[in-house]
Amino acid sequence: MRHNRLLAACLAAGLALIAGCSSPTSGTAKGNGNVTLTYLTFETPSLTASFWNSSIANGEKQVPGVTIKDIVAPSTDRDAYAKQLQASGQFPDLLQSITPSTFAQAGLLKPYEQSWVNANFMLPLGNAYKGKVYIPPTNSQIIPMVFYNKTLFAKAGITGPPKTWAQFMAVCAKLKAAGIVPIELGGSDSFAASMPLTGILSADILGKDPNWLQQRYAGKVHFTDPDVETAVAKYRTMVVDGYFEPGALGVSYANSITNFTSGKTGMYMMGSWFLGAVPKATASNFGSFMTPTDDGSLVVPFAVGGSMAISANTPDPAKATAFAEAWSLNPANYKALIEGDGAFPMLKGKTLADYNVNVSQVFKDSYAYVLAQNTKVSAIGWATNDDSMPSGLNDDFYAAAQALYNSGDVAGQMAKLDADWNSATH
Repeated sequence: MRHNRLLAACLAAGLALIAGCSSPTSGTAKGNGNVTLTYLTFETPSLTASFWNSSIANGEKQVPGVTIKDIVAPSTDRDAYAKQLQASGQFPDLLQSITPSTFAQAGLLKPYEQSWVNANFMLPLGNAYKGKVYIPPTNSQIIPMVFYNKTLFAKAGITGPPKTWAQFMAVCAKLKAAGIVPIELGGSDSFAASMPLTGILSADILGKDPNWLQQRYAGKVHFTDPDVETAVAKYRTMVVDGYFEPGALGVSYANSITNFTSGKTGMYMMGSWFLGAVPKATASNFGSFMTPTDDGSLVVPFAVGGSMAISANTPDPAKATAFAEAWSLNPANYKALIEGDGAFPMLKGKTLADYNVNVSQVFKDSYAYVLAQNTKVSAIGWATNDDSMPSGLNDDFYAAAQALYNSGDVAGQMAKLDADWNSATH
């Protein structure tokens, strides 16, 4: 999943070029029916070099005449690195799990045939951008979920997960009174610091108006609107009332996972990819619920992810597409993504059993939110479809969450977001 947001200097250079032209691809045709294609990947503790090597080899077997040369992004911010490569004339032929809108609007990506997408995926238009699919909608995430420690809840006399915001605050108060840190926050990583704010705004703002982000593009709503500032004030209340650990802005994302899974904190607001980090030995001790709303209505902050985008300038579009389609339908790739990265699979006509995976009950319970009929909205700051923010705004949104940890100037931070949005879209 997308985590650290780095390479700011490269980003600025890439944006300048990406708006004005499309670069040559870095793949090469051999002239004998063979082609070498470049493929931008990334590595995590779950998606290792071994995983990528194996998945690439399997795809090559299914598409004769294709050789894949992988390029490993130096961080998990593929968008920024892809922009750097584009700026230097090395835009890859295939790009894994990027944000399509960032590149499609510059004509750099080739869309998939809609008939193939319709035939294979549960939500064919789940991550479509302006009506076209640039990355197959292979998986989804809920961002964030609220994970909780059942033992610590029982210790504090809490009988179950809260349904309303008032109940949620009461749970936090009970945990704190019992000497338990209510909520874990990996605040030194901006994306992790933003999770509570993402949950609150997705629930309170998009839950009432799922088209709010489109309305923001149209200039009809703003971050400075009273309902938005009221929602953001909830996050400030959590900070002021001491519901995060002391010094939370100094806690890394990696340490926040360790703190929560080792029983140091009662709850953890994080993307559903955290399910891949739940210890198997103690998995039964964890549960999950959605960020509560004032009236108890259920809102699921949802993001449909995908596999690889295809360069519009690849030397062999047919073979690039064939490889991308083969990779995107390979059950072995899903097994690694489900077990290691907590991905919710979105292939049509399949159950978890079809992937031969070993997952916990909390994974199954969390995945049930995806399959159920409920109010799903785009997870603000994480969508890859038409609800994706303008380029660079995700980072600004995450940074605002960090700033609001130490500052009560909600109006000022929201005004800055509006100004950044206006600058990015004009």
